[in-house]
Amino acid sequence: MSILSTSPQHDAMPPGGTSDLLRGSLRIDGWGTAIFGVAMLVGGRWLTGPLGLPPTWLVPIGIAMVGGAAALGLIAGYPRIPPRLAGCAIAGNALSGVAILALLATGFLPLTGLGTAFMLAGAAWVATFAALAVIGVGRSPRQS
Repeated sequence: MSILSTSPQHDAMPPGGTSDLLRGSLRIDGWGTAIFGVAMLVGGRWLTGPLGLPPTWLVPIGIAMVGGAAALGLIAGYPRIPPRLAGCAIAGNALSGVAILALLATGFLPLTGLGTAFMLAGAAWVATFAALAVIGVGRSPRQS
């Protein structure tokens, strides 16, 4: 079963009524965010040179990413994902994407070419998962 399927029989809903697309996208986003956060915390000192990220940014970014991953995992674990919590995940991804693009546009960080590509990949990641969650919310039945 693919979380990207558009066919109704592949977007089955468990008794709780949350679409597989919403739950799956939150889970994958959470795991990817966790991996990124741990990489920033553990390997940050080696990433500073190649990416151009200031060392003082690595720990706060890593902690924020691990916290965000935990929140995504908790939201995805609800039997029926409340629309407000799904909305928080969508808003968090959207705001992250805007923040990343603003950092790139202003030249605030002394990023290398690889660092710029890394940040653009991060913006694409959060935009993709915001969009998947929006579609997943739309496929989930309304709660009363």
